Amino acid sequence: MVWWHILIIVIVSYFMGNISFSRFLASTKKKDITKLGSGNAGSTNILRNFGFAFGLLNLVLDILKGFLPAFLAYIIFGKNIVYLYIAGISVMVGHIYPVVFKFKGGKGIASMLGVFLAADPIVTLIVIAVAAVSWLIFKYGSVASFICVTALTVYEGIQAKALPETKSKMICILLFVIFCLTWYAHRSNIERLLCGRESKVSLIKSTKKKIKETKKENILAVQKASTLELQAPKQESQNENIQNENTNSNDNSKTENK
Repeated sequence: MVWWHILIIVIVSYFMGNISFSRFLASTKKKDITKLGSGNAGSTNILRNFGFAFGLLNLVLDILKGFLPAFLAYIIFGKNIVYLYIAGISVMVGHIYPVVFKFKGGKGIASMLGVFLAADPIVTLIVIAVAAVSWLIFKYGSVASFICVTALTVYEGIQAKALPETKSKMICILLFVIFCLTWYAHRSNIERLLCGRESKVSLIKSTKKKIKETKKENILAVQKASTLELQAPKQESQNENIQNENTNSNDNSKTENK
């Protein structure tokens, strides 16, 4: 490995991690995601406040944010898996502690999934499917996150044993860093789970709620448009009366002047 390769990877990946799709998506609704729900700038909070479609879109974008730096680092710098995980950790740190947002970011699960998709796509997709089922059953997004990070880091650590000893040790250390970083970012969730205060997020209920809200907004918009249409003729009639009064007034003044 070359030190300046690592330096480039760390800097570029970190600042790519600073990109906050959750803030951008919330801003399209003229909202600040850090002031809604849990205040976390992540996919679960987007899902809770803006519905399944927005939550899924944010998840996909954050996964891509983790995937691209890791994949590019692997391809550009000689297909070295160590570089892939260095890029992965850097983008996760950038997501969790973004300097451009005063170090207040998300919790890194989606970007972590992107990193593992670059490393082992098939296994990662299987783990995501299992985590999604657990979320549907237990309704705890944090539990699904713990399943993902634990299963993937352990599995990839076992797979790394087949590599040369030096590279194997480095990969295991990097995987352990990913594991610890993710669990530390979820420390408040762990505390709430242990105390029985963790909020449940139902994917189905969130979707239904958002559909109802959208229908309600559409109905209100139609009603408002109908009201404006009814008021328009009255306004036009009033304007005509005012114009007639002004005309009559002008005619009277001309007659008096003569």
